Amino acid sequence: MFLNYLKNFFTQKIVKKNLSNVKHTPTQATIQTIGIVFDESYFYERAALVQELIQKGIQENNIKVLVFKDTIKKNEQFDYPVFSHKDLSWTATFDKSEVKDFTAQKFDLLINYYDTEKSALLQVSNQSKASFKVGFASIDKKLNHFMINTNAENYKVFIEELFKYLKILNKI
Repeated sequence: MFLNYLKNFFTQKIVKKNLSNVKHTPTQATIQTIGIVFDESYFYERAALVQELIQKGIQENNIKVLVFKDTIKKNEQFDYPVFSHKDLSWTATFDKSEVKDFTAQKFDLLINYYDTEKSALLQVSNQSKASFKVGFASIDKKLNHFMINTNAENYKVFIEELFKYLKILNKI
């Protein structure tokens, strides 16, 4: 328990230092591919949020999901990629292939769907090769290009606001 606290403290410092070096480059590309990073510790409506994106005209095969869970039981099986704090090393790197593949993939839009700062989630979002990142206003302002001021339970409001501003920015 104490080691987990220390690990989280040190990885949080590394992630915050990495965030101070972030440079945002503007792009004019339209949104075709979407990556979503969920925190399933607080938000369980993953499938409903993906359905909202599909209803807005995004093709299902262009949506990739990566889910964070605080604890993963030994025999628990998932039909989507999952990671936890255990997959984050003391040097703030990931050894799990699903996380490495997700962060290496170029997305037109990355939705950081979590409203509490956890070092593993921040590191995945920071390492992502996405050209446009969207998240909640309660997360570090250096991480996202665009922030929506709502909470995670209101996923319909989040999607409505997201698509309203994507139209204004000529991203869709």
